[in-house]
Amino acid sequence: MTDQAGPSALPALAAGCAQPPTRRYDVALLDLDGVVYVGPDAVPGVPAALAGARAEGMRLGFVTNNAARTPEQVAAHLTELQVPAGPGDVITSSQAAATVVAELLGAGARVLPVGGPGVAAALEAAGLTVVVRAEDGPEAVVQGYGREVGWTQLAEAVVAVRNGARHVATNTDATIPSPRGPLPGNGAMVAVVRQVTGQEPLVTGKPDPAMHAECVRRTGAEHPLVVGDRLDTDIEGARRAGAASLLVFSGVTDPATLVAAGPDHRPDLLAADASGILHPHPAVTVDGPTWRCGGWTVRQAEGGDALELRGPDSHPAGTASSGSDDLDGLRALCVAHWAAHPGEGAPVRVLAHGAAATASAQAWGLPSGGAR
Repeated sequence: MTDQAGPSALPALAAGCAQPPTRRYDVALLDLDGVVYVGPDAVPGVPAALAGARAEGMRLGFVTNNAARTPEQVAAHLTELQVPAGPGDVITSSQAAATVVAELLGAGARVLPVGGPGVAAALEAAGLTVVVRAEDGPEAVVQGYGREVGWTQLAEAVVAVRNGARHVATNTDATIPSPRGPLPGNGAMVAVVRQVTGQEPLVTGKPDPAMHAECVRRTGAEHPLVVGDRLDTDIEGARRAGAASLLVFSGVTDPATLVAAGPDHRPDLLAADASGILHPHPAVTVDGPTWRCGGWTVRQAEGGDALELRGPDSHPAGTASSGSDDLDGLRALCVAHWAAHPGEGAPVRVLAHGAAATASAQAWGLPSGGAR
């Protein structure tokens, strides 16, 4: 599945994508929360962008760590948001967990679900026996996200795990995006069971490559592109599956977190939202000590560990890249910083030169030594 871009000596982000990703990749494997929608509503412009991608021949698959709903419910929600989808287009972390448990324990094994209706439905579809109490003797507890999960379900899970049931978590995302900001995700609830029982759960959702691999199998993808908003699930999951990745900023990850990311969490492409699949992505070039992207430059500051950032207003007129999406400076910063720290994540300090660089560094939440 590997279709990574760029020379091996440079971070993959350096190569960009000279043509729209819809022409380079045959299938987009899209995360949902924070990518296609936030809460009940679509990310503005994304349904139209996905329709445009389909019109250009790109196929879509939807891969979500949210275990609360069934594939039928997810597909219905997508269709309501003008993103037509069927249940077969959706892979949930509940399905991945059910498959793993069935392989471990065999058909008919007794399992206690904790989470939304999607968890129990996936277990039943996999031929497992769903029980509702710890006293029913479950061999495993499968815990996924559910808005109604509370003390009662967590208590049953704790008792069952303490009695010997295998604790399986569909995912450990600490938060989920919402119109009100990040809210507790399944990982927060999994931590409760882990802390009380002292048992580490088996985690089956992203970044485990099984979910993306199943979606690739269903779609017949040869050159898939994973589109996600989380570094530790979507981007790491893409890397582990051997697929290229596009990070979007419509969900939980912010630019400052991205720049400081370690090797497994570094995407191939960046965009404000999923409409980035429709547009070319500029390359980052190196000229001696200077990294360039469009009208932006980055270079190591003299006598320190900071990076100097200069925007288009520091260059002659007409040097900014055409079709800029306001992320060219961030691309240059990421590539320069990652090239200096190829094997580990590290914080960055920016010295901003000029109005454009100063405003962008502030908007990206990057620590700065101030405008020069």
